[in-house]
Amino acid sequence: MTHAAPRTLVLGSTSAYRRTLLERLRIPFTVAAPDVDESPLPGEQPRQIAMRLAVAKARAVAMRFPHSVVIGSDQVADLHGEAMGKPGNFERAQAQLRRMSGQTVVFHTAVAVVCEAQQFADQTLVPVEVRFRTLSEAEITHYLHAETPYDCAGSAKSEGLGIALLERIDNSDPTALVGLPLMETARMLRAAGIPILGCA
Repeated sequence: MTHAAPRTLVLGSTSAYRRTLLERLRIPFTVAAPDVDESPLPGEQPRQIAMRLAVAKARAVAMRFPHSVVIGSDQVADLHGEAMGKPGNFERAQAQLRRMSGQTVVFHTAVAVVCEAQQFADQTLVPVEVRFRTLSEAEITHYLHAETPYDCAGSAKSEGLGIALLERIDNSDPTALVGLPLMETARMLRAAGIPILGCA
C-alpha cells in the first residue's frame, strides 16, 4: 500500500518576520511573493482589510502552486477604526507614534491557508489589543532611529526595542502581534494535511 507524499508548503509572503515565525514549526517551506494590490477599498474597516488581503495573497500564490498548501497573511493596525499601515519612512512613523501615544490600538492579524488541488480553504483573524505608553518626542525619535520599524504596521516592533513603547498587550497568541498567529496557522496546516510534530 502506497501513501501520497505530503504536500509542499509555500509561504505567500516576502516578510522576514513571517518567515522567521514559520520556521519555528520546523517544517520545510518555500517563499513566494503574492503580488497583490494592498490598497484599502472605500469604506473598508481595518479588520476587513486584513482578512481580504490574507485570502487574496494565499489565492494569488495558490494559482501558481495549485498542488501546494499556501499560507497568506496580513496585519492592519486599527486606531479607533482607522487603518494604520506600514509607514515607509521616518516622518510617517513619527506621525503614527504621536497619534498612538497613550492609546489602545488593535492589531488585526489575518491568516488564510489554501490548497487548490484539494479544494481546501480556511481563514481566521486574531486581534491583539496593545496599549501604548504616553510617549515623549525624544522617546519617539530615539526609538525610530534605533529600530527603523518602517516596514511594520503601527511603527513598532514588539519583539524588539518597541516593547518599551508599550504598557500592555492583551491577546490569545503572542506570535500574532509579530505578524503570523502560529497556533491558528498550525491548526489549519494540520487540517490541510501538512504534518506537524510528526503527524497531520
